[in-house]
Amino acid sequence: MIAPYALLGYMLGSIPFGLLLTRAAGLGDVRRIGSGNIGATNVLRTGRKSLAALTLLLDGGKGAVAVLLARHAGSAAADLAALFAVIGHLYPVWLGFRGGKGVATGLGVLLALAFPVGAACCLIWLAMAFWRKISSLAALTAFAAAPLLALLAGRDHAALVALAIAALVVFKHRANIARLRAGTEPRIRLSA
Repeated sequence: MIAPYALLGYMLGSIPFGLLLTRAAGLGDVRRIGSGNIGATNVLRTGRKSLAALTLLLDGGKGAVAVLLARHAGSAAADLAALFAVIGHLYPVWLGFRGGKGVATGLGVLLALAFPVGAACCLIWLAMAFWRKISSLAALTAFAAAPLLALLAGRDHAALVALAIAALVVFKHRANIARLRAGTEPRIRLSA
């Protein structure tokens, strides 16, 4: 029975760490600044790099934990938990189904499903973020590469999950893609 692992993944994925951390730090509702997103990039816009880093780790961690908890029930359960952890982050029940864009959670599930693939995607994200200073472009590049990297690594099941997650990430980045095409997408500041 793998259906409970979809629920487990969804519930873990729906924890809005960016919102919880910014509120706990006395910064109010992160959805009222910048992009209005609950993810690490928008938390970074508060000026609190430590909170952004913690959001990144916790959002990635919740995806990884969902996969690792489901893994003992087999690869199908782990795949389902992975996909639903990302869906939970994108559409959390607690926030009226308006969540983040799934980047950190997606990377977390890839790290847990197929570590070399997840690690390569993280490196691609970092390289693009430092080179172009645009978080959305880095995310789109990393997730576009994920299914191919999984296939090259011989991880067919991970390739299907990566393809589904990539489609979700691209869908959630529609407005970013339009701004990228127009040359108006905001840049991120990664250094001090």
